[in-house]
Amino acid sequence: MTTWVGRTAIEIAAAVREKRATPREVVAEHLARIERLDGQVGAFRTVRADAALAEADEVAARSDLAELPLAGVPVAIKDNLAVRGESNRNGSAATPETPADEDHVTVARLRAAGAVVVGLTNVPELCIVGTTDSVYGIARNPWDTTRSAGGSSGGSAAAVAAGLVPVAVGNDGMGSLRIPAANCGLVTLKPGRGVVPTGFDGGDWFGMAEHGPLATTVEDLRLMLSVLADTEFVRRDEPAPWKIAVSLRSPIAGVTIGTPYRTAVRDAAGLLAGAGHRIRRADPPYPLSLSLTALQLWTAGTAESAEGLDPALLARRTRVHAALGRRLLRTVRTGDHRERVRSRLTPFFAEHDILLMPALARRSPKAGPWHERGWLRNMLANSHYSPTTPPWNLTGWPAMSVPFGTLPSGAPCAVQLVGSPGSEAELLELAEQLEKLHPWQRTAPLGQSRT
Repeated sequence: MTTWVGRTAIEIAAAVREKRATPREVVAEHLARIERLDGQVGAFRTVRADAALAEADEVAARSDLAELPLAGVPVAIKDNLAVRGESNRNGSAATPETPADEDHVTVARLRAAGAVVVGLTNVPELCIVGTTDSVYGIARNPWDTTRSAGGSSGGSAAAVAAGLVPVAVGNDGMGSLRIPAANCGLVTLKPGRGVVPTGFDGGDWFGMAEHGPLATTVEDLRLMLSVLADTEFVRRDEPAPWKIAVSLRSPIAGVTIGTPYRTAVRDAAGLLAGAGHRIRRADPPYPLSLSLTALQLWTAGTAESAEGLDPALLARRTRVHAALGRRLLRTVRTGDHRERVRSRLTPFFAEHDILLMPALARRSPKAGPWHERGWLRNMLANSHYSPTTPPWNLTGWPAMSVPFGTLPSGAPCAVQLVGSPGSEAELLELAEQLEKLHPWQRTAPLGQSRT
């Protein structure tokens, strides 16, 4: 008997279109796996078992089944995006339980392409930190369940890495796709501004947050991004060599990059040089004020997200973060903070096509109830392990996390690729080359057996 758990989205969709599998069979297998394994992982806030099976039957009955790019593919949605008929809790007891009347545009596009929403994934409260834990649960890294999956799209990343779904959707305001992808051995792309429709109930952190997919292969990532963006990201027949800058420096002053992540960048650079790319060591001219600018927009964005919510129902770290941000809202709304960062970094990308740099500085913190701990403790833990992602939210430029190598614990390591506006297709091509030159294990050992 053919099993569909562990298959890629492209393989599943092809089988459903060709009627070698039914959407119900595919979804039922993944729901069974969720029931069996999610207690160890904590990926989902809610699972839509009955609704997902009904949606699978609706997909099977569609007259355009043979043309659907995601026919019958189970997907998980981050719990800060509206899913029709489901509440959108954003990791918080302070948010209403009212079911959404309509899908967010990204969810609507996935469903139109034939995908089936099996559940909403755990996030930290208001998606403000790089560990996923809240009153709804703790999302753990399937490769090492003693460690956090990362955040804030940690539930979505854990679901894919454990083989609970082949693909998922999250978003990234300070690294919230790239951080958990790097922890969990997945490939992801934070698109540049305007590529995928945004829109959040609590604001998009002054234009820093973007929606994007999480996948186990670049091919699946390309397909998902094409659906979300409603545009094709086509491979070139003969890609020319690129000028690739290689940097091992942390953008945040005073934070060092750990040896495994530095080694991953060096090794990836060596492979790309052997493939014919022009490699050069060069550090972007990050402004000294970068960490302050990031903190200002991060806290002010949280203040906007918290507007109208009962402070008594918010976690302590969230209350402090929002309170700091409220003092900065006027400055952020009237300032040109992001434009100054862009102006400083633009000349660097006039000289180089793509930047290769570490995805993280070190592995994620221990999994636990970080939402019950103080604000400063959370901030120190976050800034010391994930200092490399925020600059590209400030600029609004595309950036990827790509699995590369392993940590001493055996969990995945990763590198980050960054490009100038409009370079999503080039980043995907380079990631695909890395995938061929240095293949990665697609699913964590927790999720290797097929049932």
